Amino acid sequence: MAKSRIQEGKNTEDIKKGAASSLRLIDSTANPAPLGLLGFGMTTVLLNIHNAGYYELNTMILAMGIFYGGMAQIIAGIMEWKKNNTFGTTAFTSYGLFWLTLVGLILMPDLGLGTATSKVAFAAYFFMWGLFTFVMFIGTLRINRALQVVFFTLTILFFLLAIRDYSGSAFIGMLAGYEGIICGLSAIYAALAQVLNEVYRKTVLPLGPV
Repeated sequence: MAKSRIQEGKNTEDIKKGAASSLRLIDSTANPAPLGLLGFGMTTVLLNIHNAGYYELNTMILAMGIFYGGMAQIIAGIMEWKKNNTFGTTAFTSYGLFWLTLVGLILMPDLGLGTATSKVAFAAYFFMWGLFTFVMFIGTLRINRALQVVFFTLTILFFLLAIRDYSGSAFIGMLAGYEGIICGLSAIYAALAQVLNEVYRKTVLPLGPV
């Protein structure tokens, strides 16, 4: 009798395992990547218009850095985590926090929270972000051409900003501004291409899948 019950238990367990292995979950949640790319791209364009010398560092840039470049990308990163996308989670959450730290570096000294960051320290800051972005660029080689352009131009942008702050070169700063505008526009393209392609259920704007 005891053996019979043990065998029944094993059979029940096997049935449950079989059912679990055959269970398929359909992900019906929206694609968060366009939100993250737009938060990054639009904020990057607006900041780098300033870097190119067209207007001062103003509240508009800081607000975009906090709410769209920062918070929107963090939200997109959390959504990517729920979709089991390690690359998207790492990228969007990290760059969202980049914008928040950048705004913090600018505003915190004015609030009496620490001393102003030196140019050399800013150079180290941008260099580390450039190094991180270069490694992420290697990851895009398995995704699509559009993201490759975004991460490649972003890598160049961070290194140009590091050189600008280390050398104090106004020309490098202006060059970084124009390059950053290109980087931001490439992210906006990658975002809107995904939106339009999904809405029209066909390739309206190509992403260049690998």
